[in-house]
Amino acid sequence: MPPKNPRAKKTFGKKPFFRAGPGGQKPRDASRVGKPSSAPHTPERMLVANPDNDLIYGAHPVTEALKNPRRRPVNLWCTENAFLRLKEEAPDVSITPEIVHPRLLDHMLKSADAVHQGIILEAKPLHQPRLDEVPRDGLIVLLDQVTDPHNVGAIMRSCAAFNVSAVVVTARHSAEATGVFFKAASGAYEHVPYVTVTNLARAMDELIGYGFHLVGLDSEAEIDMAGVTKTRPLALVLGAEGKGLRQLTAKTCHEVARIDMPGVIKSLNVSIACAVSLYALTH
Repeated sequence: MPPKNPRAKKTFGKKPFFRAGPGGQKPRDASRVGKPSSAPHTPERMLVANPDNDLIYGAHPVTEALKNPRRRPVNLWCTENAFLRLKEEAPDVSITPEIVHPRLLDHMLKSADAVHQGIILEAKPLHQPRLDEVPRDGLIVLLDQVTDPHNVGAIMRSCAAFNVSAVVVTARHSAEATGVFFKAASGAYEHVPYVTVTNLARAMDELIGYGFHLVGLDSEAEIDMAGVTKTRPLALVLGAEGKGLRQLTAKTCHEVARIDMPGVIKSLNVSIACAVSLYALTH
């Protein structure tokens, strides 16, 4: 029988003591191999876009952007399923997409509210016209400090549906052209010019000089929207929710009208009010 090692430690049925290896780490517990870690998963790489470019996500906004000949796509990331849908909707897309895992798209947008539907496009910003380049024989919409991108995006969508020539906003106190805005517009941004001016009152005076008839919307106005002048060129002026039209804005309008509502509530979300007003002005 070999002699006992006096330095050997007794385990008494417990797990043996492991001495740290050359790397200073204990061997992995075999019982933990293959089990998910409780720490959040970090994608193996990052998708990065130029902050000066437009980042558009969602099936319809991206498809409309890729169909727009004025758009200059830079990068297109999508899942396999999204790419198959895209080929059906836009078979002539020139840019080659990069097929990625959905979690990379999730991590890129960093927002739980961002429903990308498996596709993100990075593209150069669209060139937008000046106010003096807007057609002077149709219908345009002016926004007086409407800042919510969801509302402005929905307004753009209604404007595309009613063949509005342009949406006019101010450089300050307006919705920025972000992914949220593009998603809410659902492709309408590719079809309706988005004109930015420095001062809304001066822009309204300029439009009056071009022959536009300006109609403001106010829930407490005396006349109903159905009875206003509908002669083109025509401009519909909308104010922010809660505040409505500013005093100078309302004063500059030729007419200020309300939407006649027989119910208890006498006001609507600004994007809904825009759609109803456009219907009244075009029928």
